[in-house]
Amino acid sequence: MIDTFALSDAMREVVRLAERVAVTDANVLITGESGTGKDALASFVHAQSSRRDAPLVKIDCAALPSELLEAELFGYERGAFTGATEARPGRLEAAHKGTLVLDEIAHLSVDAQAKLLRVIEEREFERLGGRRTVKVDARLIALTNVDLDDAVKRRAFREDLFYRLNVVRLHVPPLRERREDVESLAQSFLKTYAAKHGRAVNKIASEALVILKSYEFPGNVRELANTIERAIIVAQDSKIQASDLPEALRAAVLMQRGARRRRTLSELEMDYIRETLAATGGNKTEAARLLGISRKNLYEKLKKQGGGMRDC
Repeated sequence: MIDTFALSDAMREVVRLAERVAVTDANVLITGESGTGKDALASFVHAQSSRRDAPLVKIDCAALPSELLEAELFGYERGAFTGATEARPGRLEAAHKGTLVLDEIAHLSVDAQAKLLRVIEEREFERLGGRRTVKVDARLIALTNVDLDDAVKRRAFREDLFYRLNVVRLHVPPLRERREDVESLAQSFLKTYAAKHGRAVNKIASEALVILKSYEFPGNVRELANTIERAIIVAQDSKIQASDLPEALRAAVLMQRGARRRRTLSELEMDYIRETLAATGGNKTEAARLLGISRKNLYEKLKKQGGGMRDC
């Protein structure tokens, strides 16, 4: 799957660095906007490492309240809190000898950050409500769409933990900065979702591809995936047509094209003529005088553009 991300020069460099760091045991910080493919890159690093046969465990730090997140991450003993009727190991223990991916690491509470720092430095921790020290050997890969450098400056994130996680940083560029990857990604998603939904859709029309490549994709790779899945579901035959793409997406591309296109001198001239005619109430004689051209010349210009207003 990672090969489909590696067509653009920017992504080739990211993948090359990921391959180099994968064979080491260094902690990795993966940055980038939401939906760019940080999770896929983390899975790639694990798959290329010597820990590939051990567990790959993931936890979304933004999905749980801080109290539950600590319990999920470090585990807990019976009676540690209300509802803890039995002991339960956390994600760290589950990732022993393998890799722990901490998604949205910036949402980790200050207390949890301190505990995680100890795990990195001493390779040990205690479950919530417990006294027994648990030894753990897990590689950490942290993902974030937040500027952690700025978070450190604001003291919202521990500087010492940041440096421990930021041994190697992999930055995934947004899709709008690597449009060369759109077609390859779209074709990959086409195969995946056509099989998932049992649809015999195996092509993307050239017009649809042009639209996809022109779109900014604020939701990045995730939005592209969702777009292709939807198009497969609504497609009438074996090919995704432009009409199968979301109307909002097509409208956005039209607006982008209009904003980017430089207006011709003829178009600018006609705008000025229309404004002058409006100011004179459609009086062509007066408009011609204000424009500094003959009435005949004004008629010719309006006829050429298919325009006309009342003759005065």
